Amino acid sequence: MTADDWWTLLENVLVVILVIFVAVGVVPVVMMAYQFLLIPFHAVRNHYRKAAPYLPNVAVIVPAWNEGAVIGASIDRLMALEYPAGALRIYVVDDASTDDTPDVVKAKELQYPGSVVHLRRDVGGEGKAHTLNHGIRHVLSGDWMQALLIMDADVIYLPDSLRRMTRHLADERVGAVTAYIREGSREKNYLSRFIAFEYVLSQIGSRRAQNVLGALACLAGGAQLHSRVNLEAIGGAIDTSSLAEDTVTTFKTQLGGRRVVFEPYAVVLAEEPHQIGALWKQRLRWARGNVQLTKRYKNVWFRPKREHNLGNISFGLFWFSVFLLPVIMIASSTGLIGLYLIGSPLASTVFRALWIIAACTYVYTMILAAQLDPATGRSSWREAILFPGFVSILVMITAFFPGLLEVRIPALFGVTISDDALVVWTLFTYVWISAAMLAAWGTKWVDTTRAGRILSPLLVYLIGYGPILCAITFDSYIKEARGAAMVWDKTEKTGRVMG
Repeated sequence: MTADDWWTLLENVLVVILVIFVAVGVVPVVMMAYQFLLIPFHAVRNHYRKAAPYLPNVAVIVPAWNEGAVIGASIDRLMALEYPAGALRIYVVDDASTDDTPDVVKAKELQYPGSVVHLRRDVGGEGKAHTLNHGIRHVLSGDWMQALLIMDADVIYLPDSLRRMTRHLADERVGAVTAYIREGSREKNYLSRFIAFEYVLSQIGSRRAQNVLGALACLAGGAQLHSRVNLEAIGGAIDTSSLAEDTVTTFKTQLGGRRVVFEPYAVVLAEEPHQIGALWKQRLRWARGNVQLTKRYKNVWFRPKREHNLGNISFGLFWFSVFLLPVIMIASSTGLIGLYLIGSPLASTVFRALWIIAACTYVYTMILAAQLDPATGRSSWREAILFPGFVSILVMITAFFPGLLEVRIPALFGVTISDDALVVWTLFTYVWISAAMLAAWGTKWVDTTRAGRILSPLLVYLIGYGPILCAITFDSYIKEARGAAMVWDKTEKTGRVMG
């Protein structure tokens, strides 16, 4: 072969590699579409046929550190649940609180004698899992408890939520049940509305699909109901070695051969962050926990077994399409820029294919999600439309209608875009899929400034909420690689949750 032949071969190989880089970006988009295509099957493939009225003795463990502003209302709401009197006991594990939490809980002990118990830890600060285990040891020491509900101090259960969950435990093969955590702040802002719609996507959307597959990724930390048998089978304690103790518990349950069920009609209201910094802190803890769990269960992924469905190929693709999303986004941008720089005509073709698939998936999932929770769909319609960000929507339009934004619309106003400007715009659209994460980092910084109150909402609508979550996931890679301290940072709450 001549030198030219070798050079042509190498160039062709490079083109194939770069196209593969871009094609990888389609995987999470396709998996998102696949999840939402599974949702209608939940109408026929669910656990309701095996559920039955079942009202066991339920011990509620509530970890509390400086929750004086919210714990009283939470206890009152629990006592008002549609559940038999005497079959519900609330154990508030006070993690060495320094505010009025002990006084509030002791007052509730007197108000609800025999139904509310104050458990004090004199040495606190070890994290949520240690606090929960203090309470779990106490309830397991007796034989009254038949099921255990783990919740957060600030959440509010709707009256029928617990009995909707317990009915699934009538099936002895079910080890745990979780509920739909709905954003319930009385006073919402732009960020809490984004979170509300995210929860529709990730819970009543994705978790319905996981019910269909028979493998659940995570029991919500504020709403996890365990049978006593399951609790004892997983060791009678919550894992303390990870920041994702709820996800570890979910995996342990299923690896033990017991099913985990998501109950979409059991609704739990929670106050979520109203500032980007608070959201970042909360989700960074979750994301780091997922990094730890992914490594911990490396022998489970993509290894189907009869005992559980965690090794299911579809479930593994769901998990890694989210877990590796920042890497996938960077790979796609690299592929597009590489194809452009070597002058390959495929650059434009694969760019359009990637973004057209993304746009179709985006429209389908947003419309369906809005139907799954109509109230949230109505209140968060702006956030649903701009979930990927206004800039990404412009990129989608560019993919669907080549030349529309660059040539045709400017021509209507008698404006001509220079060739250099067109090159800059093309490169921008090719790199935006990953550059959005850098923009999200910048938005986090802006939110800490005086101008943040005005600029942050505008920037998030411009950049998108999704890129913020991706940037947080990327940050979790960095923190884990550096071996940063595992701190269970408490998200500040104000108690402004809807009744």
